[in-house]
Amino acid sequence: MGTAERREAPGAGTATPMGTRRSPQAPERGSTAGRRHTTTAEQRFRAPQYRPLWTEEPARRRRLPDPVRTAAVRAVLIIAVTLIQAVIAFLCTLAGSWLAFPMVLSSVASTVVATWGVLDVWVTRQVWNQRNGVVSAPSSTARALRRERRLTRRQARTAERAQARIRRQGGTGQLSHP
Repeated sequence: MGTAERREAPGAGTATPMGTRRSPQAPERGSTAGRRHTTTAEQRFRAPQYRPLWTEEPARRRRLPDPVRTAAVRAVLIIAVTLIQAVIAFLCTLAGSWLAFPMVLSSVASTVVATWGVLDVWVTRQVWNQRNGVVSAPSSTARALRRERRLTRRQARTAERAQARIRRQGGTGQLSHP
C-alpha cells in the first residue's frame, strides 16, 4: 500500500485537483484495472483527502428541562458576577482605594443572591421532577398518581357505558324505575 492510499479517508470518494477532469474511460480509483504505482511528484499534485473534524456521538445524559436550565443559567451568571465583584474588592483593598468598602458590601450581598440562585436551581429541579415524574425511577410518585388517575377515568368510562347501555334497553334489567 502506497502513501496515497494510506492518506485516503475510509469511504471517501475520489477528489481530483481543481482544473483537471477525469476522462470517462479512466478506471475508478478502487478498481484494479489500470492500476500503477504513483510517484512522489504525482502525489504532490493530488488534492488532499480530509477526515471529518468530529463525529456525532449520542448524548450520555438527557437534556435538562427548560425551567431548570433557565434557573441554572441565571445562577451561573449571578455566580460569575459575584466572583468578579470579589476580585475587584480584593484588588481595591490591596490598592487602598476608597472603592474597597462598597465593593466588599456588594460582594457580601451578591454572595447571598448567588446562594439563592443555586437554591432556586435545586428547588426548580425538584418541583419539575415532582410534577412531571422522574424518567429513571419507576417508583416515581408522579407516575403512581398518573396511574391512579388513569384507573379512575377508565372505571368512570366503564360505568358511563353501562348506564348508556341500560338506557338504550329501555330500562330492562333495572330492578326499579325512578
